[in-house]
Amino acid sequence: MTIFRRILAVAAAAALLPLGSGTAEAASRTTRFATFNASLNRNAEGQLVAELSTPDNAQAKVIAEIIQRARPDVLLINEFDYDANGTAARLFQDNYLSVAQGGAQPITYKYRFTAPSNTGIASGFDLNNNGAVVTTPGAPGYGDDAYGFGAFPGQYGMVVYSKYPIDMRGVRTFQKFLWKDMPDAALPDDPATPTPADWYSPEELQVFRLSSKSHWDLPVRIGHRTVHFLVSHPTPPTFDGAEDRNGRRNHDEIRLWADYTHPGRGGYIYDDRGRRGGLPQGEPFVIAGDQNADPNDGDSYQGAIHQLLDHPKIDSGFAPSSAGAAEASALQGGVNATHTGDPKYDTADFADTAPGNLRADYVLPSKRLRPAGGGVFWPVSSDPVSRLTGVFPFPSSDHRLVWLDVKS
Repeated sequence: MTIFRRILAVAAAAALLPLGSGTAEAASRTTRFATFNASLNRNAEGQLVAELSTPDNAQAKVIAEIIQRARPDVLLINEFDYDANGTAARLFQDNYLSVAQGGAQPITYKYRFTAPSNTGIASGFDLNNNGAVVTTPGAPGYGDDAYGFGAFPGQYGMVVYSKYPIDMRGVRTFQKFLWKDMPDAALPDDPATPTPADWYSPEELQVFRLSSKSHWDLPVRIGHRTVHFLVSHPTPPTFDGAEDRNGRRNHDEIRLWADYTHPGRGGYIYDDRGRRGGLPQGEPFVIAGDQNADPNDGDSYQGAIHQLLDHPKIDSGFAPSSAGAAEASALQGGVNATHTGDPKYDTADFADTAPGNLRADYVLPSKRLRPAGGGVFWPVSSDPVSRLTGVFPFPSSDHRLVWLDVKS
């Protein structure tokens, strides 16, 4: 039995259980959604499974403690290596989340979802135009010629943990959606030629996938209501050249959700099962993930994240923040001193030479949901739990967990 069928069976059985005591309870239910780029990626295939097979991996213990302290109900983890059997996802629950870490209480998620990622899948083409096609996993240049940057298939993948049932029959994934099929796509241009939008050849565009990892629409049953958890991890808008292929791809990866949730704009979108169209109008949703785009600073292409922040169906009025982020910006200085955005909203501790600390991670609810608070797990240095985000004995991740409480 495949992992998809196993999860489907669990979800189907759970659907038979009572999900609430009545309409009043459902109307007043508060659910905590979170995203966390946990940097649980490894250099070799199978390494994460091996490390999570025992309960003593130092980084995994720290990541688990952060999650236990924030206690989200529905959680996306970015940069969690994918394996076909979902073994790493299960081991992280069993050996880390279910075990008290550093005085925090264990946390159990009955439901989880993981699926293939475009990272580390060979394209068979010279996508970085350096004159070589690299198809050997782990070889120099392999990641640049893969559909998404990665040393092996599934590196930098994703996993979702949920306390509430995931409607597996309603799940939509968009791993194989082609960039060329997005109307007016921001395709990169080779500045050395007069032809526009020609960084990728016609043959490459016939196979080039938009999503650098994947995009998932996971319907989550919360009480008597379904909330669509829309998750992704767009590529960083850097590590390229004048053609800005990564910046443009980041922009359009973000745009996919903007069009998917905008009535009348998602008709061109097709999922991995061939079903077309965007999210039905009126369906509540939460968009989450490391978007790799700051609204004010950094290297984003054409204000990419504003496609969501200024979206007519998204409530972006409440921005999670932390005192630790503001403190870090002041203490670290460097390019942070030149930023125009308020540092209290930063969610990632990047190099202080460039790009500096940024707001890269988001949890954005639809206007049919009501924000009821939230935050960024970035304690100030005087807080004892700042050890979880410090540099000794290692940084747990250069990103911080971001959560939002919503009335659903």
